[in-house]
Amino acid sequence: MKRLLAIAASVLISTALYAQGGIPNTTVKDVKTNKKVAFNTVFEEGKVTLVNFWATWCVPCKKEIKNVKKSLDSWHKEADFNYMTVSMDEPRAEGLVRSYAKSQGWDFPYYIDTNQDLMRSLNFRTVPFTLIVDKKGNVAYSHQGYEEGSEHELFEKIKELSK
Repeated sequence: MKRLLAIAASVLISTALYAQGGIPNTTVKDVKTNKKVAFNTVFEEGKVTLVNFWATWCVPCKKEIKNVKKSLDSWHKEADFNYMTVSMDEPRAEGLVRSYAKSQGWDFPYYIDTNQDLMRSLNFRTVPFTLIVDKKGNVAYSHQGYEEGSEHELFEKIKELSK
């Protein structure tokens, strides 16, 4: 009973944080280091962060990440921001996530939310899902889905928030 109350309290706190624009402290796994971390601790204070939520089976997700990655060098010349991805794949697909990221030459942080706890905390149901977190660690923008070229709209928002 105590454990159930603790879980309920944790969910309520995470939900309240997100409702206020804050990032939940839900645990995710850093695929590179193989360590679990609280999601709200992976953001650099004072820096805007673009986060793509994806899955290995999601073709639009991969296309969005590929297009963002292709633009990162030129975007970083115009705005100071971080970029990361979070996979929504099941635990047994962690190896696929790792090998895909390696094959694509990802040099940015990537995490996995194997139980989809973060997905529930952020209240979205499917990928691709995108967040932009402002310099204060608040969700400044979110978007579901992906259409070719929409990454340029994301960059405009990043530039606004990076000023």
